[in-house]
Amino acid sequence: MTINNVWVFAQASGGVATTGTLELLTKARSLSSKVTAFVGGDASAIAASLGEYGATKVYATGDLAGKLPGVALSAAMKSIIDSGDTPDVIMFPQNYEGRDTMARLSVKLNRTVLTNNIDIADSADGVVATTPIFGGNILVAAAFSGQGPHLVSFRPKSFAAEPAGASSPEVVAVAVPDLGKQGGAKVIAVHTEQSSGPKLDEAAIVVSGGRGLGEAGNYSLIEDLAKLLKGAPGASRAIVDAGWVPYSYQVGQTGKVVKPSVYIAAGISGATQHMVGMKGSKNIIAINKDKEAPIFGIADLGIVGDVHKVLPKLIEALKSRS
Repeated sequence: MTINNVWVFAQASGGVATTGTLELLTKARSLSSKVTAFVGGDASAIAASLGEYGATKVYATGDLAGKLPGVALSAAMKSIIDSGDTPDVIMFPQNYEGRDTMARLSVKLNRTVLTNNIDIADSADGVVATTPIFGGNILVAAAFSGQGPHLVSFRPKSFAAEPAGASSPEVVAVAVPDLGKQGGAKVIAVHTEQSSGPKLDEAAIVVSGGRGLGEAGNYSLIEDLAKLLKGAPGASRAIVDAGWVPYSYQVGQTGKVVKPSVYIAAGISGATQHMVGMKGSKNIIAINKDKEAPIFGIADLGIVGDVHKVLPKLIEALKSRS
């Protein structure tokens, strides 16, 4: 089929379009010259950025007044589709808000969804989405049949965010329909975890620690090294589950997917769940005292040694150079 109209579920954080949104817009404009960003909230601060990355139109709901985003946005999308603007494909990020909105819209439209993808293409067989399975060792290509809208979600870092040039997209206000009883639930408070330095999923350098650190107090070695390298600290699921660090630090299939220039894995054996989230890194450095650890199978540089000896020496060397 020919993809003529693509929508992207667009998000913002701190008044700036998220990296995930810009990644999806970059891919969307390679599929069609008609790309629409759908924003839950006021789009005035990010419209120019959305246009720069490929959006030719922006639908914006305005302030949701505490309504649950998935409930309000799926209803707003359905109303636009019913009015005659039917996209061939709607691209969603593989995150909480994206999945919730996509699931609700799937029910409203009675459409199948394909989730957790890393690529999408237009072909003679239809719209084809590529999904990694079995820890990314096998790629499955699945084609949608029939007409759109086809609902597809993508893992972070599936596409590189690349600007297309300055553009001024048309911004269209969208009213949220009456939500009935579903509209009764309200967001009454939002907690934002305090952090400093680069974001984990956007950092050029990531230093992650695992169970090999021994105890929670030793995680400070990871934080110190990340700070010296102007990177972000990460963690394996094992120490997140143990309560050593918050979930927001987790790298892996059920955490964040990262693709930094340098990824340092300290005391991480290399469970499949973790490697799915970081094996796309350009350079992987592994530090582990077990020379048979699976992490060495994908490492560009492996150091067989005790992290309690290697990390302090590395930190000392970096401090002496600065």
